[in-house]
Amino acid sequence: MKHKNTLFASHPLTLRRAVVLGSAGLLAGALALQAPKALAQEFPPKKNITMVVGFVAGGAADTGARIIAKRLGENLGVSVTVDNKAGAGGNIAHQFTATGPADGSVILLGSVGPLSIAPHMMKLPYDPVKDLAPLTMAVNFPNVLVVHPGAGIKTFADFVATARKNPGKLTFASTGPGSASHLAGELLNDMANLDTLHVPYKGGAAALQDVLAGRVTGWFATMATAAPHIEAGKLIPLASTGTQRMAALPKLPTVAESGFAGFNATNWYAFVTSAKVPKPVLERWNTELVKVLTTPDVVEQLNKHGLTPMPGTRDELARYMASETAMWGRVIRERKIVAE
Repeated sequence: MKHKNTLFASHPLTLRRAVVLGSAGLLAGALALQAPKALAQEFPPKKNITMVVGFVAGGAADTGARIIAKRLGENLGVSVTVDNKAGAGGNIAHQFTATGPADGSVILLGSVGPLSIAPHMMKLPYDPVKDLAPLTMAVNFPNVLVVHPGAGIKTFADFVATARKNPGKLTFASTGPGSASHLAGELLNDMANLDTLHVPYKGGAAALQDVLAGRVTGWFATMATAAPHIEAGKLIPLASTGTQRMAALPKLPTVAESGFAGFNATNWYAFVTSAKVPKPVLERWNTELVKVLTTPDVVEQLNKHGLTPMPGTRDELARYMASETAMWGRVIRERKIVAE
């Protein structure tokens, strides 16, 4: 014992270094144990989360966002506010998010138009690939071509025949230039050699109002918006735009099986946020959103509105966006479509 005391006494720096290193080791261990807790406390980034939607209230995007936001807020124990920033086919909302906070407190229920179509039609103040980070696909669904009863059109064949007899006179509404409803109409014009006139609106609710009033002939509408009016006989469904018939309207044929094989123009909404948000926060958002989108009652509510949840990884969404961008780019170039 005496020998050990003498040894340490003759090397005071060794003793101090040992004490310091020992303390540092204990501190590092304590921090390591606390790290997961500290990380967990960083999410959600703020007590108030904003979920941006690029269209006015009442349409499919708004309906889906509010269903998801409610459960998300309950899961996280925070307020999730749906913020409708309508205009420019959804581009205003996408620019707002791209240039928004870098802490992940603002997420966007983005849409096919601004994310994969608009870049081919106009110069945007943001880059969907560089300025927005994918979180997860939300929902994917076909639209349904509906017409006002006063148009005298009962079937999809009637629509095509009437359009061919009256070039430039049949009109179709959309939720804005470059939106899914716009491009579905342009794709049909291309494949069926039609000349129908595009009438853009700021969102589904505005488009619906004019179609119901008979001021516009038809619309490639979402089921979330059109369903109650189809049931009431105020709108006539002619065909759906996907590769398979819709579960909500199993007797309704697709455009593809009505003489235009290969026609496929589905609509989709996906969650994105600012690309400045740190990767750990992006991954956590993916986890939380996928959790909501796979919750049985949320799935049921979305399905009732014709919205099919399709959650997945961030990489899967990035690849899907790239494939959609390539496909619609070809259509836009061939149709020589420009922003209106």
